[in-house]
Amino acid sequence: MNKTSQEQFQRIVGQRVKLAREDASLNQDELATQLGFNDRQTLSNIEAGKRKLSAEELLKLMQVLGKSMDYFTDSFLLIGEGAFSWRARDAAPAMLDQFEAKARKWVATYLRLGEIRNEPFSPLIQQLGLTERSAFEEARLAAEALAAEWKLGEIPARTLLETVEEQLGILVLQVDAPPGVSGAACQHPQFNTILINRNEPDGRRNYDFAHETFHVLTWRTMPPRHVDEVGTVQGNKAKRVEQLADNFASALLLPEGSLQPRWERRGEDEIHTWLNTTASEFQVTAIALYWRLRHLGWLTAAASLEVDPQRLTWSGRSPSGQTLPKLFSRRFVERLRRALERGNLSVRRVAGLLDCTIEDLEDLFKSYEMEVPFDL
Repeated sequence: MNKTSQEQFQRIVGQRVKLAREDASLNQDELATQLGFNDRQTLSNIEAGKRKLSAEELLKLMQVLGKSMDYFTDSFLLIGEGAFSWRARDAAPAMLDQFEAKARKWVATYLRLGEIRNEPFSPLIQQLGLTERSAFEEARLAAEALAAEWKLGEIPARTLLETVEEQLGILVLQVDAPPGVSGAACQHPQFNTILINRNEPDGRRNYDFAHETFHVLTWRTMPPRHVDEVGTVQGNKAKRVEQLADNFASALLLPEGSLQPRWERRGEDEIHTWLNTTASEFQVTAIALYWRLRHLGWLTAAASLEVDPQRLTWSGRSPSGQTLPKLFSRRFVERLRRALERGNLSVRRVAGLLDCTIEDLEDLFKSYEMEVPFDL
């Protein structure tokens, strides 16, 4: 381990000692006494990453604070850093916690490998000037402005994911999430992450991605709840934040300039047929299109009474073997490949972090047409 890596490791250990101490409701003097230190400053230096822990001191810490060795020493765990907000429906809390533990390993892996290779993260994290007091129209206008600035074109869903990844410097991961989990946003001081359930129909995936993009762009002013239970009653504040996100997402994916000519030439088309057909063209859900028309004032409250939500069938094409998005992302897999080539991690370690077999890992590299950096 070189000097830089050693310093990073000591910093991580120190942060976790501090977190575990606070979790145990101990101050520095109390923990220093239990560890047998002569003064509080020794513990303070450890927590600041200025002093290395001895093996004996680590074992004593584990005993006093009731934590495992991995808690203190495994840098590929995201402990005390990174906040998640999940978008889910009827997801069991225990199942979601278990899946979040996996997701934390993925984010930590990307983070630590970047630190090991001294690949810097951008110090600038773009944020929108919106708060929970902002009007829905402000969220829609912000989305329209971004669509224009990013040159998303007539059908933004076609390029949104790649554009957001590039413009915001975020990590986008297409994952196999449990049933009922649409995706998540993860806020970290160094970079943000959006996870999307790749097994959802494409219309839902696109809308969920735009929704999570809003959370990434407004996390500092209105951090979302840990779980957004879609379709359930929420508190006024949480409900307001999610409504703003929905308004933003629909405006980002359905620009007024693209929609207007289609709406004007719809002619005598039956409204349900038009909504389903147009939603398919824009690669969003028909219900999202319906609400976008309501927000624009083109579909009046009276006219909306003719719309039967049960007949708005288009949520997108369910993924097949040919259309299923590739697992994770090229950026993520490329970082894994470089780490294996340079010996930063072993093949078994990477497979363990991804919770897959070595054969699955080989298939992952091949799916991106990358040379497999190991022999079976």
